[in-house]
Amino acid sequence: MAPEAEGVVEMDPEYTAGLADVDGFSHLVLLYWLHRSEGFELRIQPYLDGRKRGVFSTRAPRRPNPIGLTVVRLLEVDGPRIRVSGVDMLDGTPLIDIKPFIPDLVPSGSVSCGWLDRVRKEDGKLPKKRADDRFEPGSR
Repeated sequence: MAPEAEGVVEMDPEYTAGLADVDGFSHLVLLYWLHRSEGFELRIQPYLDGRKRGVFSTRAPRRPNPIGLTVVRLLEVDGPRIRVSGVDMLDGTPLIDIKPFIPDLVPSGSVSCGWLDRVRKEDGKLPKKRADDRFEPGSR
């Protein structure tokens, strides 16, 4: 929900060769480990809604397997460093993998977003709201 938020993905230098040709893509999919998430709840209250929802219908970090996924805009590749925008992970979050975002591999046609469809504003977009701290370790 913060497309302007910039960050840097720092790779171990031994993997730099794997970044060859990445700079031709506009967007990347980042898979990461939600290292500060402790435990999980199967029903949580997402920050965009006032009702409890099933954890698998949200992007909440407190999950049975704390793997995060996000699509970011690629701004620059500089050796083992990748500058991106649209980040939604914490500083120091361990990266699991990087994949190119390829729109042709995304299902086309009508898409339903479940309970989020009822949260959308009149213009059809989700409200601009950053997550709160309810998913930080020790908070409930």
